[in-house]
Amino acid sequence: MKRKVVWKTNSQAQLSLLPPSYDDLVPEHHPVRIVNNILDQIDITSIERTYKGGGTSSYHPRDLLKILVYAYLRNLYSSRKIEQALGENVHFMWLSGCIRPDHNTISNFRSGKLKGKFKKIFNQVVILLAEQSYLSLKDIFVDGTKIEANANRYTFVWGKSIKTSRTRIENQLKSLWRYVETVYAEEEQMPNQPDSFKAIDPNEVSQTIDKINKALQGKDIDKKVRQKLNYAKKNWPKNIAKYNTYEQQMGGRNSMSKTDPDATFMRMKEDHMLNGQLKPGYNLQAATNNQFIANYTLARTTTDTTTLIGHTEDFIAGYGKPPETLTADAGYGSDENYTYLEDNNIEAFVKYNYFHKEQLDEKRSKHKKPFAANRLFYNNETDTYYCPMGQPMENIGSHVKKTATGYQQKINRYQAKNCTGCQLRSLCHKSQGNRIVERNHKLVRLKAMAKQKLLSPEGIAHRKQRCWDVEAVFGNIKHNMDFRRFMLRGLDKVETEIGLIAMAHNLKKVSLAM
Repeated sequence: MKRKVVWKTNSQAQLSLLPPSYDDLVPEHHPVRIVNNILDQIDITSIERTYKGGGTSSYHPRDLLKILVYAYLRNLYSSRKIEQALGENVHFMWLSGCIRPDHNTISNFRSGKLKGKFKKIFNQVVILLAEQSYLSLKDIFVDGTKIEANANRYTFVWGKSIKTSRTRIENQLKSLWRYVETVYAEEEQMPNQPDSFKAIDPNEVSQTIDKINKALQGKDIDKKVRQKLNYAKKNWPKNIAKYNTYEQQMGGRNSMSKTDPDATFMRMKEDHMLNGQLKPGYNLQAATNNQFIANYTLARTTTDTTTLIGHTEDFIAGYGKPPETLTADAGYGSDENYTYLEDNNIEAFVKYNYFHKEQLDEKRSKHKKPFAANRLFYNNETDTYYCPMGQPMENIGSHVKKTATGYQQKINRYQAKNCTGCQLRSLCHKSQGNRIVERNHKLVRLKAMAKQKLLSPEGIAHRKQRCWDVEAVFGNIKHNMDFRRFMLRGLDKVETEIGLIAMAHNLKKVSLAM
């Protein structure tokens, strides 16, 4: 016998004497309550000062800040979708107190009012979480990841291309002047040569073209030369001005996007065409502890090596003191970085290039290059290296090498006295004369110290933690939060946006821990 189905009733048409409270509809430990409670404790005076007053009333910046942070926590990054959620989502209604700012207000607050001011708010939240023992600011783990910019992938400018175009214009100006010389070859009076053919200043290029035109005025010249001069007068000064603008916007970088000049073309792991192409983006640097983001910075360089000092300086500026320990992978191991960390009394567990290869070779007791410079015996007292045959290699001088950041390295050179007839010469070196090796003694010392720390029990523990600490944060941001591309353009604006992502990540971690 079939049993009677009992349906649950609803009260859609039932009138109530008192409407339900939104507070009753929000669970006690819901993330929206955490966002509300923590941001109520934060000083936002710096944002309040940006409001001039007068005219119509304004939405309070604290309310707008709560809305944005919670929206990012819920993977809502579009201002229009946030506006829609404020009218449909109970949690947004409770958090906002039923205010309904439109998408323009939300967007202007995010890209305008928060610009340059959000970092201090983020630091306050991190300090509050550290006081509650969610994370520690003493030990940090640093790594970087690249995030695509909100820019056209195909409107690129390359620094090398600009140099090539300048050189081409310079060569064509010289070629045109050589044509002038051939025209006047049989005449006694030769016009004065232009002061410069350098394609740097658009006015100077224009003057050079005018001088060539004046020299050829009234002469029977080739039609193609006349066409080239007309084209040059019309386009070359304009192109040089454009190149100058691009170089100023690039600021020493090798590339940029026309739609977001602050973005640099980088090779991304997330490749929509699966062909390893370059895309405009920013290099996000993050310092984490217990999978909480303690600090973030955005770099416009493709490598991590040159970002560590600026990132650490930003950490010190935000919290008033440096961390006690810093752990990073081999991308940050350099003479300049080791020196900086040593000078600031930061215990560094930072790998250098070939660290893992060295360990593997030592484990196998096999070296592919047994006669490499780092395998030679060095006598510190006499400042002498010894070749594989025991022949002394004396110091023959030194030179200073300057890195891309301006850091100076002292390189010492050592030369063997006589390699002629040596049985090991073919294995030892390929140069024609006596072997010369170059050594940076400071870097050798710093690498030896780094190796000792990395192989200690404490160093092994730090290296193991780095993998699941900082890299897990990037995985959460890109995959769980689905944030792989910025919504805004310009370095100042994307710094605010990644700050909102970082704060949303931290507060989501707090909600999961409760």
